Amino acid sequence: MEHRAAAASRDMTGRTPFAVLRSLARPADESPVAAASGRRVRRPGEACEMCGEGLSERHSHVADLDQRRLLCTCRACYLLFTREGAGAGRRRAVPEDCGSDPDFVLTDQQWEAMQIPVGLAFFFRQSDLGRHVACYPSPGGATESELDLETWDEVVRANPLLRDLRPDVEAALVRRRDGRFECFRTPIDACYELVGIVRRHWVGFHGGEEVWQHIDAYFADLRRRCTRGGDRDGP
Repeated sequence: MEHRAAAASRDMTGRTPFAVLRSLARPADESPVAAASGRRVRRPGEACEMCGEGLSERHSHVADLDQRRLLCTCRACYLLFTREGAGAGRRRAVPEDCGSDPDFVLTDQQWEAMQIPVGLAFFFRQSDLGRHVACYPSPGGATESELDLETWDEVVRANPLLRDLRPDVEAALVRRRDGRFECFRTPIDACYELVGIVRRHWVGFHGGEEVWQHIDAYFADLRRRCTRGGDRDGP
């Protein structure tokens, strides 16, 4: 089975994964708000990609399904797309809540059937492909595994947390550690945040001690954020 590497900062074409962490700020002459205000041109990720307003390091995202990327947005622009059907369904606010399932069920045999060679992966439904996509972090970015749909259907049936994931903007993030599986319902940008951690800190063949310290810290923070049982409180 073929595996293809796709950097999270590159647009998706064909059957590669949804490249959601590409956040390119518009040049000044493409931003009417910035031009009218005389603001300095901000670097990528510093300005709302819809209105040009300044952003903090932690900000909201809106998925642009036509361009297959995430837009960094201010809070006001983000809220415009939290309603169902906003933006003709082609732009969707990335939810900000997450959930965990202490009773998550997945077997080693199912994991192997999905052709995932490492202990980290995230799964989401890509609407324009009409199927689920499985990706795992690697030193080269997000690597896609051709998902065994029959196996994934078995996992979904056994785990209620996975049954209502929002297409394109929400994923199931799974970690395999010490013979056990841990699963979180997460916003898609949180998954690509993990991809970025692996890309920045991975060294050598096994990654090195530093990258695993960062990964452990990431999951510790995710557990604190999650609502036990996956109750939703976001858009």
